[in-house]
Amino acid sequence: MTEIRLATNHDGDQIGDLIAKVFAEYPGCVFDRAAEFPELDAIADDFAPHGAIWVAENADGRIIGSLGIKLSADQTVAELHKVYLDKSSRGQGLAQQLLAVGCDWLSAHYPACAELVLWTDSRSVAAQYFYRKCGFAQTDLTRELHDLSHSIEWQFRADVASISAFVNGKTA
Repeated sequence: MTEIRLATNHDGDQIGDLIAKVFAEYPGCVFDRAAEFPELDAIADDFAPHGAIWVAENADGRIIGSLGIKLSADQTVAELHKVYLDKSSRGQGLAQQLLAVGCDWLSAHYPACAELVLWTDSRSVAAQYFYRKCGFAQTDLTRELHDLSHSIEWQFRADVASISAFVNGKTA
């Protein structure tokens, strides 16, 4: 049984382990927690007060998925962060469940938030497929992170209502 719950600061190590496993799937992706992921030391605090991060935990208590949301200053745009899923858990609807939890939280706490954005690594073809399937559209914006992995990311956007309807199994 998988449980989706709000992350705590104590989850940073397991989220880091999850990210490292996902990075290892892509040639040239380097996971250096100290250099590039210091927020994992207090991950829940990093998303507060205008954001949240959830984890999916399996029956053994191991974190197998994560999804975070941070709001813009005017709270009308939300950005997805730390969207990772263990390879063994993909294709089972867990990413969609995490996204549904995030959209439900947005609707309940930030009803004026109308837009959802995200940046995804250009190498993450499966993630891009998932986002498109859910209703996100790729924009013309790209960014180079100048990180250890030499990442180039592409931006995707969607309206919250459409994504929420899709992930919750309703028509928009």
